[in-house]
Order: sequence, then C-alpha cells, then structure tokens
Amino acid sequence: MAKRLHVVACYDVDTSTKEGERRLRRVAKACEAFGTRVQKSVFEVSVTEADYERMLKRVLDQIKETEDTFRVYFLGGEFSAVVRVYGIAHGTDFEGPLIV
Repeated sequence: MAKRLHVVACYDVDTSTKEGERRLRRVAKACEAFGTRVQKSVFEVSVTEADYERMLKRVLDQIKETEDTFRVYFLGGEFSAVVRVYGIAHGTDFEGPLIV
C-alpha cells in the first residue's frame, strides 16, 4: 500500500474582485476533490504523494501568488493521533472504509 500523507490545507483568496471570487471557487473545488472540508477554507487531506502533487498543482494553477495564500501543514502520523476536535466533528475517518 502506498504511503499516505496526512495534511491540513488552507487558503486565503482575495475576493475583492469578481476574478478573485472565481479563484476562490476554483481553489475550493480543487481542495474538495482531495480532502474533507472542516471549516470554510480548511481541509483535512489524506492522500498518496502522487495525489498530493496533483492537488498542489491544481491549487497553484488557480491562485494569484501576489494576492492569495495557500498553506499546507504536514501532520506526520495518523489524524487520530494528532488532531483533537471539540464540539461537532465534521471530519472523515481516513483509516476506515470510505463509501462514495
């Protein structure tokens, strides 16, 4: 089985223009394709290295580096070992079966 990367991906896209609003939607769609939204612009992602590279390329093709920010935090171990959720949990159990 391929090694999985567990990351938190988040972004801040300048939406002061119509172009920025379009970029925001495209960046959100790119992140949704690879992870689970846990807050408006924050995603938990568990992917292979190849899928991580695809996600990164897809996002970086959308953002404007002079106006927007995309951050990735590598968690190292499994989500359950490094993430604590208080209140309503909206995450995905990446270690359990995923039903699409």
